[in-house]
Amino acid sequence: MMVGIPRAMLYYRYKELWETFFSKLNIKIRISEETNKKILNDGINFSVDESCLPSKIYMGHVYSLIGKCDYILIPRVVNYGEGNSVCVKFNALYDIVRNTFGNIKILTYNIDMENGCFEKKGFLNMGKVLGKSYLDSIKAYKNAKQAQRTCNRRKADIQNKIMDRKDKLKILIVSHPYNIYDKLIGYPVIQYINKLGGTPVFTDSIDRRQSLAESKDLSKSLYWLYNKELIGSIKLVEDKIDGVILLTAFPCGPDSLVNELIMRKSKKIPTINIICDELQGEAGLQTRIESFMDIIIEKSEKYNCLKRDESDFAAGY
Repeated sequence: MMVGIPRAMLYYRYKELWETFFSKLNIKIRISEETNKKILNDGINFSVDESCLPSKIYMGHVYSLIGKCDYILIPRVVNYGEGNSVCVKFNALYDIVRNTFGNIKILTYNIDMENGCFEKKGFLNMGKVLGKSYLDSIKAYKNAKQAQRTCNRRKADIQNKIMDRKDKLKILIVSHPYNIYDKLIGYPVIQYINKLGGTPVFTDSIDRRQSLAESKDLSKSLYWLYNKELIGSIKLVEDKIDGVILLTAFPCGPDSLVNELIMRKSKKIPTINIICDELQGEAGLQTRIESFMDIIIEKSEKYNCLKRDESDFAAGY
C-alpha cells in the first residue's frame, strides 16, 4: 500500500503530521518531486486561467503522482471553528481534483469544525480506509501530533537564535509556507536574500497562537485564519527585523487585501510587496530585491550613525 502526497499547498504546514501518521501505520508514502517547469506547465494545462498560482502548481503535483501510488492524499479544509475560516480553495481542491482526474483513488479527511468535522475524526477514518484498526490509528495520530509539535518548536528555536544575531540584516518573508518553500515561488527570493548578505526569517516558524492573538491589533474583522497568522507574526517580531517582504502568488484574493492592510498599518519597517506568477522572470525579481536591500542597508547605516552621534554627545556632556 502506498499513499502519494503532493508537495504543494498544505503539505508544507502538515508535513510532519502526515508523514509520521502513515509511517506509524506502516504505510509507504511517495512525495512528489520539487516543483519544476514540467509540473507547473502540467498544472496550468489542468487548471482554469483564473486559478491562483499555488492551485495550478498543486494540480501539476497531483498529476505527477497518478499511476505511481494506490491513493493520493487530498484533504478538504473549510474552517477551524467559528471565525477561523480559510480560503475556499482548500475546500474546493478535493472536488476540483475529483472532477479533473476521474480515474484516481483519493484519500481524504475533512476539517469543518463548525459542523462537527474534526481533524482527529478524519485521521481515524483514513486509518479505517487503509485497513488499520482503531487502536493502531489512534496511536499513529497521537504520535503524529507530537511529531508536529516537536518540529514546530525546533523551527521556532532555530529562528529565535537567528533573530538574536546582530551581524546580518534580518528580512521577514510574510507568505504562506506553500509559497515560501516552493522551488519556483519562494526559493529564488530566499536565495537572493542570502546572496546579498541578509538572513531570511519565516512567518511559519513563529508561534501561530501568539500570532493569531496579535492579529487583532491590526484587524478585528479579518476573515481568513492563515492570513491572521501572517499579520500577527509581523507584530511579534517587528522590533527584531530590518525589513519585510510580502510574497504573494497571483491572483490570490485574500493576500491582496491583507497585504494592503499591512502596507497601510505597519509603516515603521521597510516593506515591499512581490507578486509572483507563472511568467515571473528571475532578472526582474533579483533587481527588486537588490534595490530593497540597498534601501535597508542605507537606512541601517544612517540609524547607526545617529546612535553613535547620540553616544558621543552624551559622553561629551
